[in-house]
Amino acid sequence: MDEDGARNYDYDNTIRYLQHKGRLKFGKHFRIHKEDLTIISKLVVYFTKCENFYEKYSIDPNKGILLAGPIGCGKTSLMTLMTDFTFEVNHFFIRSTRAVAAEFHEEGYQTLQKYSNNPKIYCFDDLGVEQNMKYYGNECNTIAEILLNRYELMVRQGYVTHATTNLSASDLEAIYGNRLRSRMREMFNLISFPNDSPDKRK
Repeated sequence: MDEDGARNYDYDNTIRYLQHKGRLKFGKHFRIHKEDLTIISKLVVYFTKCENFYEKYSIDPNKGILLAGPIGCGKTSLMTLMTDFTFEVNHFFIRSTRAVAAEFHEEGYQTLQKYSNNPKIYCFDDLGVEQNMKYYGNECNTIAEILLNRYELMVRQGYVTHATTNLSASDLEAIYGNRLRSRMREMFNLISFPNDSPDKRK
């Protein structure tokens, strides 16, 4: 979305709506910060499928979103709010990577099947902070396996995946390896907060 609007959406009303929904979901302290408006615009354009603005914001609708930035800058909150802008075909579910890894520890390899081959769209929150887990002595980098499988799901059936992360590209590569990092470039539109973005939780 931009100041001159997109696809019947009014820019000012969109921001007011987000502020209203944010306060309902997260409390009266929530507010939209002026410095985040460009990032919000990119997200709204993507999730509302405002095709006229794809080129302006370098959005590829066939990829998911990787929202990156420092701790506390508002990534999870914004992705949560974006669920209100989706249609039935692109609605997504947010799952903490820690919770998914814990599921593997409890339930084993059916967890990989649950998130890898399910045609639901997921947003994996806090990519890279989860620990490798063991199931009956077998250690698994759960999220790496799921992302590799979801890459194949994207190639075969067009299902996208979203994620948030506090980590840099080099940090992600150190955790997941070069092979997955290469796949991630194909899977995601990278939208990044500045490195000096303040912690809004303070």
